[in-house]
Amino acid sequence: MFWYLADATTPAAPTLREAQENATQAAGWVEENWSVWLGAGLRILLIVVIAFALRSVVRRTITKLINRMNRASQATEGLPLRGLLVNAERRRQRSEAIGSVLRSVTSFVILGTAALTVLSVLSINLAPLLASAGVAGIALGFGARNLVTDFLSGVFMILEDQYGVGDVVDAGVASGEVIEVGLRVTKLRGDEGEIWYVRNGEIKRIGNKSQGWATASVDVHLRPDEDLEKARRAIVEAGERMAAEEPWNERLWGPVDVLGLESMTLESLVIRTSARTMPGKRLGVERELRWRVKQAFDEAGIRIVGAGPEPADEAPQRDPLAGVAPPSALASPTSPQSVNASPLPQSPPAPPSSPASGPNVPHLSK
Repeated sequence: MFWYLADATTPAAPTLREAQENATQAAGWVEENWSVWLGAGLRILLIVVIAFALRSVVRRTITKLINRMNRASQATEGLPLRGLLVNAERRRQRSEAIGSVLRSVTSFVILGTAALTVLSVLSINLAPLLASAGVAGIALGFGARNLVTDFLSGVFMILEDQYGVGDVVDAGVASGEVIEVGLRVTKLRGDEGEIWYVRNGEIKRIGNKSQGWATASVDVHLRPDEDLEKARRAIVEAGERMAAEEPWNERLWGPVDVLGLESMTLESLVIRTSARTMPGKRLGVERELRWRVKQAFDEAGIRIVGAGPEPADEAPQRDPLAGVAPPSALASPTSPQSVNASPLPQSPPAPPSSPASGPNVPHLSK
């Protein structure tokens, strides 16, 4: 009984013949499949080498293209019309952002294709993997839809050159000067120096105040009795002198036009002037134009009106009766007021009485 249990639980040792047969089968299996393994390994190695070589070549080509674009922008630094061209920092940042996007997309496509090819060489069924990747991508897209929206919006903003570094824009949620453009966030510096971080996906509309050209408008307030033609000539001459001097000859893109009367009241006349200027230089042109128009009016003797009091035409004449007092009823001695106000007349003094008589002594006659 005990011998039967021991024989049932303890495996029998393989014989020499069985070991030889097993070794022969393993050697035959390896001999049959080593060529397949070697071929698959060489194919995988070749795929990896080609993928990394192609990735390196494409990335290097993109980098050279971006560097050439930057050199072309740096070559315009010494030109006199440098302000009319695209800002160098803006162009550099735009080209770097485009290059980064292209390099990332290139790496993802090439390495992803190589990975799928390696899995197919290893005889792995890609259908479940692709289905899982699709489901995971959909879930990731729903979870990070704001991030994807910001990224795609940033890419299209950069590619379409909607704005760049140095532009003054109104993004709806914030406005100011663009100091950095990213694929996810745009940085704006406000009028008071604050920095706004605006997500690209939140920008629904944007107004760029630095592209194309700007319009400088100046309203001149004159007195109603001034000569309008004389004022027009003074404004035009001031604009011509301004356009002939630096740096205003570059910032003014057209003559200073007198559009006419903007408003007309009993107190003042408003003449509106306008000029096309370089984008971003409108405020400076308006200040300089006001300065020169004021100087031209002073030279021509044209008076303007504003917050201060208007100068008088001539000194007012003094009224000769201003220091004379009004007539008084007391001036006439016969008036009732004078009679009542005069002092009462004094009565004559009484004669002196004798010592023998007193006030209480009766007078005795003889």
